[in-house]
Amino acid sequence: MKALYKSGPHAGFELVERPEPEAGPSDVKIRVMTTGICGTDLHIQSWDAWAQGIIETPLIAGHEFYGEVVEIGEDVRDVKVGDRVSGEGHVVCGICRNCRAGRRQMCIHTVSVGVQRDGAFAEYVVIPETNVWVHHDESVTPELGAIFDPFGNAVHTALSFPLVGEDVLITGAGPIGLMAIAVARHAGARKIAITDVSAPRLELARQMGVDLAVDVSKMRVRDAQQELGMREGFDIGLEMSGHPTALPEMIDNMNHGGRIAMLGLPSQSIDIDWGKVVTHMLTLKGIYGREMFETWYAMSAMLSSNPVLHRNISAVVTDKLSAKDWEKGFEIARNGTGGKVVLDWTEL
Repeated sequence: MKALYKSGPHAGFELVERPEPEAGPSDVKIRVMTTGICGTDLHIQSWDAWAQGIIETPLIAGHEFYGEVVEIGEDVRDVKVGDRVSGEGHVVCGICRNCRAGRRQMCIHTVSVGVQRDGAFAEYVVIPETNVWVHHDESVTPELGAIFDPFGNAVHTALSFPLVGEDVLITGAGPIGLMAIAVARHAGARKIAITDVSAPRLELARQMGVDLAVDVSKMRVRDAQQELGMREGFDIGLEMSGHPTALPEMIDNMNHGGRIAMLGLPSQSIDIDWGKVVTHMLTLKGIYGREMFETWYAMSAMLSSNPVLHRNISAVVTDKLSAKDWEKGFEIARNGTGGKVVLDWTEL
């Protein structure tokens, strides 16, 4: 099969022939149709300090995908050959305290598809049946199915706290931040503001129906509050960027008792006014991945019940290329000015 392969501890990928993966007794083999390019994949490609600290080569990367089941192991019970599926990228142990308590997203032995085991930048991928999400909604296209993983990040983050009637600040208008707009609107938020410095991404946010898209190179969040007619600060903060100035400014603009969900991974230490966190009684919550599998049920339910949300989430995919043009796709993703980039593995 063709696969994007990292042969050793160095920068880059190669599109080469690799052996097809074999399904074990409890595994499902999937013919990959589409894959999304994630920030994690950019780190792995460039072989930066983060990648060097977590990746063991050789490796086939990729963890955002949609495809068709072509083979199942003898112990597989529910997934059928021919099912159209996406995959939960976190493979858990099932026996640690969190797994046994039903908190599988907090498994201390998590192994990530495309990071610590071969992933989906290939014509075929194998994952456990327990990680397969079968799409029963025919309106889920291959492009939309490929971004269920990051859509799940947006849903997990945005639904961490009740949103009905609340004013929401989202920092970072990348694909996940953009999807969080749609989720927050669906969940009943009052005013939604989003920040970034990319004019194209802020325009995408406006098309998604955000109340105010703030270019923080020209305008401060406090000024945005005034423009929105707010008096007491934001109730909910969704930090999606990992930028070192985003969280401190968010804290400065939260109402007393405000709640912040943090998905963005900082690349350096962030200086926080902890006195304000304490005296303003703020709640900060770290988010990683998706709740397994409550987030997946919420995603599917929202898409099937809300045509506007369905259209807006689908619109986050702004670029689709053949997998043979993967280098151009990675370049577009790395530029950080558009939405989601999807590779088509049916065109090689």
